[in-house]
Parts: sequence; structure tokens; C-alpha cells
Amino acid sequence: QAQLVESGGGLVQPGGSLRLSCQASRTMFSINYWEWYRQAPGTEREWVARITTGGSINYGDSVKGRFTISRDGAKNAVNLQMNSLKPEDTAVYYCYSPRGAIWGQGTQVTVSS
Repeated sequence: QAQLVESGGGLVQPGGSLRLSCQASRTMFSINYWEWYRQAPGTEREWVARITTGGSINYGDSVKGRFTISRDGAKNAVNLQMNSLKPEDTAVYYCYSPRGAIWGQGTQVTVSS
């Protein structure tokens, strides 16, 4: 069964950085169109970033200038570099493949001193 495996979450102080990774496995196709979402406790899931098959990139207003999405075609993976982290970035982060309608399992990011 196809699945997306996430890694890289953890606890970081405000102003710090984390790099999230999401790698597809058991897929019968290459994933070129990726999205990242996040969900904080008691809130709706929030769209964070996407990269299209053509390489177009978009970010949510709350993360513009701080987060960078990229993909690694050889690994069939997507990454999210998170810099200048704020406490309000605390959430579970999910990668998503619209083509396969597949979600990652989620990885916890906690920004706290």
C-alpha cells in the first residue's frame, strides 16, 4: 500500500529551525505535486505550502518568508525547511499528495522556550 512517511519534527526554541521530510513508498508513480498542511489542537487543518508539477510554489500568509518547500525527485520526497519558528507554528504537520489522495502520518512540531 502506498504511504507517505514523515520525519524531522521535534521541540525547538523560538527563532530556531527544523527541516521536515516526507518520502513516498510503495507508490506506482512519481509524486511531483505536493502540499503541506498543519493542525494545532482545537483548530481546523491549515494549508501551509505547495509545489506543483511545473515547479510553481505557494505559501500561506503565516509562513511566507520563513518556510521553504522543495522536492527531491530521486527520492520521491518533499521537504519543508522551517526557519524563524514562532510558538504559533506549534502543530502537527502533514504532507499530502493530491494525485494519490494520500496523507502522511503527521509529525509534531513544538516551538517553546
